[in-house]
Amino acid sequence: MNSASARKHEDPTARQRRVWDKAAPTYDKQMTWFERTQLGDGREWLGARARGRVLEVAIGTGRSLPHYPGDVTITGIELSPEMLARARRTAADLGRTADLREGDAEHLPFPDASFDTVVCSLALCSIPDPAAAVAEMRRVLVPGGRLLLLDHVASTWPPVLAVQWLVEQVTGRLAGEYFTRRQLPLVTAAGFEVVESQRFRAGAVERLHAVKPA
Repeated sequence: MNSASARKHEDPTARQRRVWDKAAPTYDKQMTWFERTQLGDGREWLGARARGRVLEVAIGTGRSLPHYPGDVTITGIELSPEMLARARRTAADLGRTADLREGDAEHLPFPDASFDTVVCSLALCSIPDPAAAVAEMRRVLVPGGRLLLLDHVASTWPPVLAVQWLVEQVTGRLAGEYFTRRQLPLVTAAGFEVVESQRFRAGAVERLHAVKPA
């Protein structure tokens, strides 16, 4: 089987690991402009709401680490070993203690009710089964625990939505990256209570604060 054929039959999770391993060396440089112009204070918004024992799902290169309060304990899960290695360097450079592990968002390696806050930023757009990931986030949260999400989502403006749909015909097939997904229906379907829901940039960026019912 040649490499093209092998990739055609590649498991979605294995594909994501390969894609993000390849992207890791240039990820921070590429994301700097996007985050500044599209996310605004999104990561600061997440950090300001984090409390207690924090789990960041798909922590990437650790771009949210500088924004967490000093009094929280941080655990991070990342599918890509290359991204995780950079997150560990980020934590070391910040002098921040964090338990950073390789793991799959759809199968979190933690007992029920292990965390007070779960954070996920720019990842539900590419996790193969986002509903399964949200269900896992709910499982590991304590009753009353906080779920904090930030992602690009389907725009509320039809011209932008049309472009998103066209782009993901390529990115979905090649990299498992989708632009017309939406976080809110997944969160409500999983039984969370939404506390804050904000959309901006033509409705194409969304941040959510929800809680697991006590």
